[in-house]
Amino acid sequence: MPSPRPSPTGRGRNSSPPAPLPVGEGSILPDDILRLFPARFVDSELGPIPEGWRLGKLDDLSELNPESWTRSRHPSVIRYVDLSNTKWGKIESVKEYEWDHAPSRARRVLRPGDTIFGTVIPANGSYAFVTEEGLTGSTGFAMLRPRDLSSAAFVYLTATSKDNVERLARLAHGTAYTAVRPVMVANTGCISPNKNVLSVFTDVVHPLITMHAMNEQESRTLAALRNTLLPKPISGELRVPDVEKIIGRPL
Repeated sequence: MPSPRPSPTGRGRNSSPPAPLPVGEGSILPDDILRLFPARFVDSELGPIPEGWRLGKLDDLSELNPESWTRSRHPSVIRYVDLSNTKWGKIESVKEYEWDHAPSRARRVLRPGDTIFGTVIPANGSYAFVTEEGLTGSTGFAMLRPRDLSSAAFVYLTATSKDNVERLARLAHGTAYTAVRPVMVANTGCISPNKNVLSVFTDVVHPLITMHAMNEQESRTLAALRNTLLPKPISGELRVPDVEKIIGRPL
Protein backbone atom coordinates (compact mmCIF):
# COMPACT_ATOMS: atom_id res chain seq x y z
CA MET A 1 0.00 0.00 0.00
CA PRO A 2 1.26 3.50 -0.75
CA SER A 3 2.65 5.50 2.15
CA PRO A 4 0.08 7.53 4.12
CA ARG A 5 -0.52 10.91 2.56
CA PRO A 6 -2.92 13.79 3.08
CA SER A 7 -6.49 13.30 1.97
CA PRO A 8 -7.55 14.71 -1.43
CA THR A 9 -8.95 17.75 0.33
CA GLY A 10 -5.45 18.66 1.51
CA ARG A 11 -6.26 18.19 5.19
CA GLY A 12 -3.67 16.52 7.38
CA ARG A 13 -4.26 13.51 9.60
CA ASN A 14 -4.81 15.59 12.73
CA SER A 15 -7.12 18.19 11.25
CA SER A 16 -10.88 18.18 11.73
CA PRO A 17 -12.89 15.97 9.34
CA PRO A 18 -14.74 17.48 6.36
CA ALA A 19 -18.28 18.66 6.87
CA PRO A 20 -21.09 16.31 5.74
CA LEU A 21 -22.52 16.89 2.27
CA PRO A 22 -25.55 19.20 2.38
CA VAL A 23 -28.98 17.66 1.81
CA GLY A 24 -31.95 19.53 0.42
CA GLU A 25 -31.92 23.03 -1.02
CA GLY A 26 -28.45 24.11 -2.12
CA SER A 27 -27.25 20.55 -2.66
CA ILE A 28 -25.58 19.71 -5.98
CA LEU A 29 -26.80 16.10 -5.88
CA PRO A 30 -30.28 14.56 -5.54
CA ASP A 31 -31.26 13.68 -1.98
CA ASP A 32 -31.55 9.95 -2.75
CA ILE A 33 -27.92 9.91 -3.86
CA LEU A 34 -26.68 11.99 -0.93
CA ARG A 35 -28.36 9.67 1.56
CA LEU A 36 -26.04 6.90 0.39
CA PHE A 37 -23.08 8.77 1.85
CA PRO A 38 -22.27 8.65 5.56
CA ALA A 39 -22.95 11.74 7.67
CA ARG A 40 -19.69 11.43 9.60
CA PHE A 41 -16.04 10.58 9.05
CA VAL A 42 -13.67 8.33 10.96
CA ASP A 43 -9.88 8.41 11.31
CA SER A 44 -7.65 6.22 9.17
CA GLU A 45 -4.01 5.95 8.12
CA LEU A 46 -4.78 8.29 5.22
CA GLY A 47 -6.76 10.77 7.28
CA PRO A 48 -10.56 11.07 7.64
CA ILE A 49 -12.62 8.68 5.50
CA PRO A 50 -16.41 8.22 5.34
CA GLU A 51 -17.84 5.99 8.03
CA GLY A 52 -18.48 2.49 6.72
CA TRP A 53 -15.75 2.75 4.09
CA ARG A 54 -12.46 0.92 4.60
CA LEU A 55 -8.84 0.91 3.60
CA GLY A 56 -7.79 -2.06 1.52
CA LYS A 57 -6.10 -3.25 -1.65
CA LEU A 58 -7.32 -4.08 -5.13
CA ASP A 59 -6.49 -7.67 -4.24
CA ASP A 60 -9.48 -7.56 -1.87
CA LEU A 61 -11.79 -6.86 -4.81
CA SER A 62 -10.12 -8.82 -7.61
CA GLU A 63 -8.07 -11.91 -8.45
CA LEU A 64 -4.63 -11.60 -10.02
CA ASN A 65 -4.03 -13.63 -13.20
CA PRO A 66 -6.59 -16.33 -12.33
CA GLU A 67 -6.70 -18.06 -15.73
CA SER A 68 -4.12 -19.02 -18.36
CA TRP A 69 -3.94 -21.30 -21.40
CA THR A 70 -1.78 -24.40 -21.09
CA ARG A 71 -0.31 -26.88 -23.54
CA SER A 72 -3.20 -29.24 -22.86
CA ARG A 73 -5.93 -26.60 -22.70
CA HIS A 74 -6.01 -23.91 -25.39
CA PRO A 75 -8.00 -22.88 -28.48
CA SER A 76 -6.77 -23.68 -31.99
CA VAL A 77 -6.76 -19.97 -32.86
CA ILE A 78 -6.14 -17.10 -30.46
CA ARG A 79 -6.92 -13.41 -30.72
CA TYR A 80 -3.88 -11.83 -29.13
CA VAL A 81 -3.58 -8.56 -27.22
CA ASP A 82 -0.04 -7.33 -26.53
CA LEU A 83 1.38 -4.40 -24.57
CA SER A 84 2.47 -2.68 -27.78
CA ASN A 85 -1.10 -2.46 -29.13
CA THR A 86 -2.71 -1.49 -25.81
CA LYS A 87 -2.34 2.16 -24.87
CA TRP A 88 -4.06 4.46 -22.36
CA GLY A 89 -7.32 2.53 -22.12
CA LYS A 90 -7.47 1.42 -25.77
CA ILE A 91 -6.90 -1.98 -27.32
CA GLU A 92 -5.75 -0.59 -30.65
CA SER A 93 -5.50 -3.87 -32.53
CA VAL A 94 -5.98 -7.61 -32.07
CA LYS A 95 -3.84 -10.15 -33.93
CA GLU A 96 -4.96 -13.67 -34.78
CA TYR A 97 -2.57 -16.60 -34.57
CA GLU A 98 -2.84 -20.34 -34.86
CA TRP A 99 -1.85 -21.73 -31.51
CA ASP A 100 1.32 -23.38 -32.82
CA HIS A 101 2.53 -20.05 -34.22
CA ALA A 102 1.42 -17.78 -31.40
CA PRO A 103 3.96 -15.83 -29.30
CA SER A 104 5.08 -17.72 -26.21
CA ARG A 105 3.72 -14.88 -24.02
CA ALA A 106 0.18 -15.34 -25.38
CA ARG A 107 -1.24 -17.10 -22.34
CA ARG A 108 -3.57 -14.85 -20.29
CA VAL A 109 -7.25 -15.77 -20.72
CA LEU A 110 -9.20 -12.50 -20.80
CA ARG A 111 -12.88 -12.13 -19.93
CA PRO A 112 -15.23 -9.12 -20.12
CA GLY A 113 -14.81 -7.04 -16.97
CA ASP A 114 -11.09 -7.78 -16.59
CA THR A 115 -8.53 -5.01 -16.17
CA ILE A 116 -5.18 -5.48 -17.92
CA PHE A 117 -2.17 -3.42 -16.89
CA GLY A 118 1.22 -3.67 -18.60
CA THR A 119 3.93 -4.38 -16.03
CA VAL A 120 6.81 -3.49 -18.39
CA ILE A 121 7.58 0.24 -18.27
CA PRO A 122 4.33 1.19 -16.48
CA ALA A 123 4.70 4.83 -17.61
CA ASN A 124 3.86 3.69 -21.16
CA GLY A 125 0.21 3.31 -20.11
CA SER A 126 -0.37 -0.17 -21.56
CA TYR A 127 -3.72 -0.75 -19.87
CA ALA A 128 -7.34 -1.34 -20.88
CA PHE A 129 -10.74 -2.56 -19.73
CA VAL A 130 -11.76 -5.81 -21.45
CA THR A 131 -15.23 -5.94 -23.02
CA GLU A 132 -14.76 -8.58 -25.74
CA GLU A 133 -15.07 -12.34 -25.45
CA GLY A 134 -12.35 -14.59 -26.81
CA LEU A 135 -9.25 -12.47 -26.22
CA THR A 136 -5.86 -13.71 -25.05
CA GLY A 137 -3.42 -11.35 -23.35
CA SER A 138 0.34 -11.27 -22.96
CA THR A 139 1.92 -12.52 -19.75
CA GLY A 140 3.38 -9.01 -19.61
CA PHE A 141 0.00 -7.88 -18.30
CA ALA A 142 -1.13 -7.99 -14.71
CA MET A 143 -4.72 -9.08 -15.19
CA LEU A 144 -7.22 -8.22 -12.45
CA ARG A 145 -10.50 -10.11 -12.56
CA PRO A 146 -13.16 -8.65 -10.24
CA ARG A 147 -14.44 -11.03 -7.62
CA ASP A 148 -17.84 -9.45 -8.26
CA LEU A 149 -18.78 -7.63 -11.47
CA SER A 150 -20.17 -4.81 -9.36
CA SER A 151 -16.58 -3.80 -8.58
CA ALA A 152 -15.20 -4.10 -12.15
CA ALA A 153 -15.33 -0.36 -12.93
CA PHE A 154 -13.92 0.58 -9.53
CA VAL A 155 -10.99 -1.84 -9.95
CA TYR A 156 -10.22 -0.54 -13.44
CA LEU A 157 -10.34 3.16 -12.55
CA THR A 158 -8.30 2.67 -9.38
CA ALA A 159 -5.62 0.54 -11.04
CA THR A 160 -5.24 2.90 -13.99
CA SER A 161 -5.53 6.24 -12.22
CA LYS A 162 -2.83 8.80 -13.00
CA ASP A 163 -1.52 8.62 -9.43
CA ASN A 164 -1.21 4.84 -9.55
CA VAL A 165 0.49 4.77 -12.96
CA GLU A 166 3.04 7.26 -11.62
CA ARG A 167 3.48 5.24 -8.39
CA LEU A 168 4.15 2.03 -10.30
CA ALA A 169 6.52 3.85 -12.67
CA ARG A 170 8.56 4.95 -9.65
CA LEU A 171 8.64 1.41 -8.27
CA ALA A 172 9.72 -0.18 -11.58
CA HIS A 173 13.27 -1.43 -11.80
CA GLY A 174 15.46 -3.39 -14.21
CA THR A 175 18.48 -3.13 -16.50
CA ALA A 176 17.39 -3.60 -20.13
CA TYR A 177 13.93 -2.23 -19.28
CA THR A 178 12.08 -1.38 -16.10
CA ALA A 179 9.14 -3.41 -14.86
CA VAL A 180 7.03 -4.13 -11.80
CA ARG A 181 5.85 -7.49 -10.54
CA PRO A 182 2.14 -8.22 -11.18
CA VAL A 183 1.50 -8.49 -7.42
CA MET A 184 2.52 -4.84 -7.07
CA VAL A 185 -0.47 -3.88 -9.23
CA ALA A 186 -2.80 -6.11 -7.20
CA ASN A 187 -1.45 -4.56 -3.98
CA THR A 188 -2.53 -1.06 -5.01
CA GLY A 189 -4.06 0.60 -1.96
CA CYS A 190 -7.60 1.95 -2.15
CA ILE A 191 -10.45 3.25 -0.05
CA SER A 192 -13.40 0.95 -0.70
CA PRO A 193 -16.88 2.47 -0.42
CA ASN A 194 -19.80 0.64 1.14
CA LYS A 195 -21.86 -1.68 -1.05
CA ASN A 196 -24.67 0.81 -1.68
CA VAL A 197 -22.33 3.52 -2.95
CA LEU A 198 -20.34 1.01 -5.01
CA SER A 199 -23.56 -0.27 -6.59
CA VAL A 200 -24.69 3.21 -7.62
CA PHE A 201 -21.19 4.06 -8.86
CA THR A 202 -21.16 0.90 -10.98
CA ASP A 203 -24.63 1.55 -12.41
CA VAL A 204 -23.47 4.96 -13.65
CA VAL A 205 -19.84 4.35 -14.64
CA HIS A 206 -19.70 0.78 -15.93
CA PRO A 207 -21.92 1.46 -18.99
CA LEU A 208 -19.75 4.48 -19.89
CA ILE A 209 -16.53 2.45 -19.76
CA THR A 210 -18.14 -0.37 -21.74
CA MET A 211 -19.49 2.02 -24.38
CA HIS A 212 -16.06 3.62 -24.76
CA ALA A 213 -14.43 0.22 -25.25
CA MET A 214 -17.11 -0.91 -27.73
CA ASN A 215 -16.64 2.28 -29.73
CA GLU A 216 -12.92 1.50 -29.92
CA GLN A 217 -13.75 -2.02 -31.07
CA GLU A 218 -16.05 -0.69 -33.81
CA SER A 219 -13.38 1.79 -34.85
CA ARG A 220 -10.89 -1.07 -35.28
CA THR A 221 -13.38 -2.98 -37.41
CA LEU A 222 -14.09 0.02 -39.65
CA ALA A 223 -10.36 0.76 -40.01
CA ALA A 224 -9.69 -2.83 -41.08
CA LEU A 225 -12.56 -2.65 -43.59
CA ARG A 226 -11.20 0.63 -44.96
CA ASN A 227 -7.72 -0.78 -45.32
CA THR A 228 -9.10 -3.80 -47.17
CA LEU A 229 -11.39 -1.96 -49.58
CA LEU A 230 -9.63 1.34 -50.27
CA PRO A 231 -6.70 -0.07 -52.30
CA LYS A 232 -9.05 -1.88 -54.70
CA PRO A 233 -10.60 1.18 -56.47
CA ILE A 234 -7.22 2.97 -56.40
CA SER A 235 -5.50 0.07 -58.15
CA GLY A 236 -8.39 -0.41 -60.57
CA GLU A 237 -9.21 -3.84 -59.19
CA LEU A 238 -12.68 -2.61 -58.24
CA ARG A 239 -14.47 -0.21 -60.64
CA VAL A 240 -17.61 1.88 -60.20
CA PRO A 241 -19.77 -0.39 -62.42
CA ASP A 242 -18.71 -3.34 -60.28
CA VAL A 243 -19.75 -1.50 -57.13
CA GLU A 244 -23.13 -0.64 -58.67
CA LYS A 245 -23.70 -4.34 -59.44
CA ILE A 246 -22.79 -5.30 -55.90
CA ILE A 247 -25.12 -2.80 -54.20
CA GLY A 248 -27.86 -3.09 -56.87
CA ARG A 249 -28.23 0.62 -57.61
CA PRO A 250 -26.34 3.39 -59.44
CA LEU A 251 -23.97 5.59 -57.48
